[in-house]
Amino acid sequence: MTIAPESSTVKRALSAHAAIGLLAGALLYLVSLTGTVAVFFEEWQRIEQPVAPEMAAIAPEAVQRAVENVLASDKRATTHLYVHLPVDTVPRTTITTDHKAVHVDAQGTVVGPEEIAWSDFLVELHYTLTMPSLIGITIVGALGVMMLSLALSGVIAHPRIFRDAFRLRARDKSGIGLADWHNRLSVWTLPFTIAIALTGAVIGLANLTAFGVAQLGHDGDVEQVYAPIFGEEGAPDPSPAPAPNVAAALGYMQAHYPGLQLTYVTLHEPGTAGQQIQILGVHERRLAFGEYYLFDAQGRFLNKAGLVDGAVGQQVAAANYRLHFGNFGGLPVKLAYALFGLALTAVCATGTYIWLGKRRRRGIEEPRLRAMWDVVVWGSPLALAGTFILRKLAGNGAPLTAAFWLTLLALLIAAYALPARARLAKALGRALVLACGAGSALAIAGLAMIGGH
Repeated sequence: MTIAPESSTVKRALSAHAAIGLLAGALLYLVSLTGTVAVFFEEWQRIEQPVAPEMAAIAPEAVQRAVENVLASDKRATTHLYVHLPVDTVPRTTITTDHKAVHVDAQGTVVGPEEIAWSDFLVELHYTLTMPSLIGITIVGALGVMMLSLALSGVIAHPRIFRDAFRLRARDKSGIGLADWHNRLSVWTLPFTIAIALTGAVIGLANLTAFGVAQLGHDGDVEQVYAPIFGEEGAPDPSPAPAPNVAAALGYMQAHYPGLQLTYVTLHEPGTAGQQIQILGVHERRLAFGEYYLFDAQGRFLNKAGLVDGAVGQQVAAANYRLHFGNFGGLPVKLAYALFGLALTAVCATGTYIWLGKRRRRGIEEPRLRAMWDVVVWGSPLALAGTFILRKLAGNGAPLTAAFWLTLLALLIAAYALPARARLAKALGRALVLACGAGSALAIAGLAMIGGH
């Protein structure tokens, strides 16, 4: 009596194994794609909501009025209040609480809600794949580890990869041409890939690590885990109190740090006796995303976190974010990140096509998997472009997350079930061109309206 499984069972198991690998590759491709588009997150905000007041700067007294107006207009308690100060890339003042986000004008008057649902959806898709926060960002961090492993193992597995860096047999149809494109793009973008994968893995898995450490030694308080790096908040005191003196804190920064670009004001526990003011200032020629300056409720300076001149670990942690997202060095760096990101996305796509091609040449025909990968490669940007069009036509409340995933699901079901799978990639390609054309027209219209109100 034999206990060996039947050949049909083995074949199904191998197909399931391949499908799991395809799923991991699809998530890696999606994270690369959304990361590339999200390089222009600040620009997307202005395009998505072009009619909002813009200003080169805002006076401390106007910020004070805006904070008081927002707190007075909503009596619900908020753990934090954030003031986005105008900067070159987003010259707008926006106030965000636990319950809402609003634009204010240069006089500190609230003029209307912030409506950037698609931009926020894009970042959420990249950060967490729209999953619950801790689960999603942990998976994305693990994908960063996978990307780093693939990049390094690919170099080791191809000892001639650098010698052949400019050898490209693009017209070869036997699979060599595709492999050459994959290997050349991998070499040309290797430093970028390592930087993006490493910082992404650190950012993603740091959240899981902090959560575990908090459960073990800080009664579940994650903020205590991060306090040695990003600064510690004061002791809470829930007793009611008037709005803090934000104008005094901003005035101190202008007097003592005139060369800093101030980007954010954060109020911790606003409206309570334990409230504090935290101001983020960006230092030139430093990779850290900024330095935190802490003030009491009266606007008196207390201390700074040390992100730009503190312990080496603090500086490295603060540098991770700008290095990952490319929001340093202005538009030239963003364009370079977008170009390298497109190349990395192509590497993810071609890697799986090469794998499927090798299986086919060994006699393993898997037309369904091939068609489903076509959906991932062409359908993901199609669905993403579709959500942008939906947002612009249906408004800020459009169900973007549901629309994106349901579109992908429908296309995957079609790829699995329909007999004409060979024509699917071409059809998706044409649809993507049309969607990108329509999305570009809407984006250009938004650009033309920026600053009007």
